[in-house]
Amino acid sequence: MNRSAEKVTIKRMAKEDIDGVIAIEEKAYGAHHWSKDSFMQELNNDLAWYYSLFDEKGKLVAYAGTWHILEEAHITNIAVDKDCRRKGYGEALLKHILDDCYKEMIKYLTLEVRVSNKAAIRLYEKYGFTSFGLRKKYYQDNNEDAMIMWTKNIFYDEFKIPFTEKSKKLEEKILINV
Repeated sequence: MNRSAEKVTIKRMAKEDIDGVIAIEEKAYGAHHWSKDSFMQELNNDLAWYYSLFDEKGKLVAYAGTWHILEEAHITNIAVDKDCRRKGYGEALLKHILDDCYKEMIKYLTLEVRVSNKAAIRLYEKYGFTSFGLRKKYYQDNNEDAMIMWTKNIFYDEFKIPFTEKSKKLEEKILINV
């Protein structure tokens, strides 16, 4: 463990986190963000796994969500407060999602991402996601296309070995409390 690593806490999202999540949503997505009701419904959805990430000071600065359906997980969103980007928080959430998928014996992950979101695409590619096509005019706010991304089976060595190596590098930068 790197003693200079920043410490963050990731926990399952709770109802008391939703106002902070909405604040991140509004900054990240403007008028086209999810509503408070949408997040409340997700917290009551048995398929949904949502996470909140808190910085060293205990401030909610990022969140993520997935749906676990049989042996697949669909990442619904990962968002980081605009003032806290480029610190590895999105990567920490993605790693946490993958860790939970290993625990739950989920083999594959999928997601849609805006084709213009190059930073997110690079992060997903870094963690073994590849593009399998586009959903044309997927985003309602501007009709932007979404790239559909999938992982290979995460239990195969060709995925698991690089994931383990990337996880160790991340842990040098960020100490994740769960």
